[in-house]
Amino acid sequence: MTGHSLPLPDGAVLLRAAGTALVLDISGGTLPRIVHWGADLGALSDGDLQALKLAAQPQPIGFSVDGPVEVSVLPEQSAGWLGTPGLVGNRGGASFSSAFRVTSSEWETADGGTGERHGSVIVRARDTAAGLELELTVQLTAEGLVRQRATVINRGSTTFTVDTVNLTLPVPPVAVELLDFTGHHLRERSPQRTAFTQGLRVRENRTGRTGFDAAYLLAAGTQGFGNRSGEVWAVHTAWSGNHRTFAERTFHSVSLLGSGELLLSGEVSLEQDERYSTPWQYGAYGRGLDTVSERFHRHLRARAHHPTSPRPVVVNTWEAVYFDQNLDRLKRLADAAAAVGAERFVLDDGWFGSRRDDSRGLGDWYVSDEVWPDGLGPLTDHVTALGMQFGIWVEPEMINEDSELARAHPDWIMATGDRLPRAARNQQVLDLARPEAYAYILQRLHELLTAYPVAYLKWDHNRDLVEAGHQPGGRAGVHAQTMAVYRLLEELRTLHPGVEIESCSSGGGRVDLGILERTDRVWVSDCIDALERQQIQRWTNALIPLELMGTHVGSPVSHTTGRTHPLDFRAGTALFGHFGIEWDLTSAEPAELDRLAEWVALYKELRPLLHSGTAVHADHPDPAYQVHGVVAEDRSDAVYAVVATGTSELCPAGRVRLPGLDPQAVYRLRPQAPGDVPDGIAHHRGLRLPWWTPEGVELPGSVLSEAGIQAPVLYPERLVLLRATRRQAPGGGRPSHYTAG
Repeated sequence: MTGHSLPLPDGAVLLRAAGTALVLDISGGTLPRIVHWGADLGALSDGDLQALKLAAQPQPIGFSVDGPVEVSVLPEQSAGWLGTPGLVGNRGGASFSSAFRVTSSEWETADGGTGERHGSVIVRARDTAAGLELELTVQLTAEGLVRQRATVINRGSTTFTVDTVNLTLPVPPVAVELLDFTGHHLRERSPQRTAFTQGLRVRENRTGRTGFDAAYLLAAGTQGFGNRSGEVWAVHTAWSGNHRTFAERTFHSVSLLGSGELLLSGEVSLEQDERYSTPWQYGAYGRGLDTVSERFHRHLRARAHHPTSPRPVVVNTWEAVYFDQNLDRLKRLADAAAAVGAERFVLDDGWFGSRRDDSRGLGDWYVSDEVWPDGLGPLTDHVTALGMQFGIWVEPEMINEDSELARAHPDWIMATGDRLPRAARNQQVLDLARPEAYAYILQRLHELLTAYPVAYLKWDHNRDLVEAGHQPGGRAGVHAQTMAVYRLLEELRTLHPGVEIESCSSGGGRVDLGILERTDRVWVSDCIDALERQQIQRWTNALIPLELMGTHVGSPVSHTTGRTHPLDFRAGTALFGHFGIEWDLTSAEPAELDRLAEWVALYKELRPLLHSGTAVHADHPDPAYQVHGVVAEDRSDAVYAVVATGTSELCPAGRVRLPGLDPQAVYRLRPQAPGDVPDGIAHHRGLRLPWWTPEGVELPGSVLSEAGIQAPVLYPERLVLLRATRRQAPGGGRPSHYTAG
C-alpha cells in the first residue's frame, strides 16, 4: 500500500474502499459537503465528479435564502440551513452563528493497488468575525467506514462557550425506516424501529456513561431492511459520556444522521487559543445489517492494540460467592474451574477495605486485613499454580460516603457545590478530573498490580452521573470526568501493558468504541439468562466483534430472572463471544462438570474461527427460530446455532438458510457436538431428522445459503449447533484448517 499527502483540488474528491464510496465537495471555500455516501460508484474521472455534483443539485425553490442551501458535514445557518445546527455556542451572547471559510485543505490517501483510494480529508477553516477556527477530519477507512471529527479553536480574546458540536452524514430518500436501541439494566440494547418521517428524531443520553438505553447504532434503511437484505446507513458515536444522536428529514428533501457530545450548561468554555474536539463519529453503509457490522468488526480487528492472544476461558466469582469471600472456599472453586478447563480466575467485589456489602468501602483500595489476613498471595499463588491467570474487580470511579477516603476527602466527591447528589447504590462519584483524586486512584491501582500477578481488571462503573459537578464551585463536569477516565486507563495500560481491562458498567451500560480504545472487552450484561442473552448478545454484536464480548455460562437457575435452562442452552449461548463461567461449580453435579468441560473444549477448538470470522445472521421469517453463526474469512469453515426462543406455529419448523458460505464450494454439513442433541418432542419420540447423522450431508454453499436445510424440531429455549466444512474449494483447492487456540 502506498500513501501520500497533498493539497485538495477545488472541486470534488472521491474516496473508495471495500464497496463504499464517499464523494466530498470541497469547492467554493465553504465547509465540505457530502455528495454521495453509499454503494461504490466505481472509478470516476474529474469530469464525472463534476457532472455528479451538477446532477445532485436541487432546484433553488422554497429555501430560506436565495440560491441553493448547502448542508455541510457541520451544518451552518449562515448557509441557509435552518435544521439542527452543527455548532451551537456564543461569545457573551454574540457570535451565535458561524460562517466558516476554508483556509487550507489536504488529503492523506492510501492506495491498495485495486484502484480504490481511502484515507483522510483535512480541512481548516476560519470565521474571522466570530474569532473561531475549525479543523475538520473526514476519513474513509480501508474497511469502508466513514470517521469524522471536528475541533473548534477560540482565537478571540474573550471566552467562547461551546454548547454543542454536531456532525452529520446525509442519507438518500430511499432510507425510509429507522432502527435504534433502548433498554435497561438486565436488558441492554433492545431494538426498536420507526418510520423515517419528516422532522427530528433525537436520542439524548444524560447518564454520564454510554447508557443502557443509548441509541448505540442509529440506522436508516430501505423498507424492511434486514440482516442480509436492503440498504443500510448507520452512525455510532465513540464516546463514553453524555451524547446526542439524531435523524432529521426536511421537506426540502434533506435527510441526515447526526451526533455529537451532549454538553451540560457551561461545561466547555474556551479561553483564547483553547480548543474543544468532538468524539469520533462513525458511519457505516452496507447491504444488510451484517455488512454494516462487518465493517466495524474489521476496523476493530485492524487496530494495533486489538487482542491477538486466544481469549482465555474466564471464571468469575460474583454469582458463585457474592461478598462471602473465604480462602478455602475460593480455592475449591479455583480447583473446580481448572478441572473444567478454565484459564482465568477473577475475584470479584468484596476483597478490599470494609467492603462486606455494597454500602461501604468504595475508594479504600487496600486488601482487607479482615478477609485476607495474609493478603491475596495465598489465593493468587493457588490460582497461578493451577495454570490460570488471576483477575480482580475494581470500581475506581466511585466512592461510598461510608469509606475512609470520603471521610478524609469529602471535597473529592462530585457535587453541585452546596449539596451532595442523591446516592445511588449507596455510591457517589469520585471526581477524577481533580488532580489529587486522580493521582490517588492511579497510585492505588499501580500498587495493586505491582504487588500481585494480576493479568486482568474487571473495571466496573455502577451509577449514573447525577449532578456531577466539581467542588467547590459546582461547575458541570461530565466531559472532564470522561476525559479523566480515558487518561487513567491509558496511563495504567502504559504502566502495566500486559494487563487486560474489561469495561463493565452495571453490566452493559458502557459499550462504545471510545471505551474500547482503552479496554480489551466489554461485559455484555449482568443478566446471564441464556434466553435474554440471545437478544442482548445479538445486538451487541451489531457493533462489537465476538472476541470483545464477555459471554458467560450462568447457574442452572438464573439469578436475575429465575428461569431454569439446561446446560447445553446456556453454554451454546455463551459460546458466541469471549466464553466464561459465572456459576458456583463446587455445587455442580459430576455429570454437569463433565458436560461443561466438553463445551469448554469446543470453545477452545472454535475460538480461532469465532474470533476472526465474519458474524452472520439469517433473516428467518419464523420469530420462534433464530439462526446465527460465524464464517471463516476464507469461507472454508463455519459454525451456526439454530435457536428456538419459543414455540413455532409450524411443526416441523421448516427449512433454515445458512448465510455467508461460498456459493461455488461444496460443504460437509453436520451436527456439532456437544450441541448435537436436538432436544425436542420429535427427538424423544424417536422421530429422527433424516440428515441428522454424524456424517451429515454434502451440498454446495449456494444450496445451503439459498435453499436451506430442514431444522430439527426443538423445545423452546433450546439450541443446536451446525458445522459446515468446505470439502471442495473453487478450482479444486484444499480447504484450510483451524488449529485449537
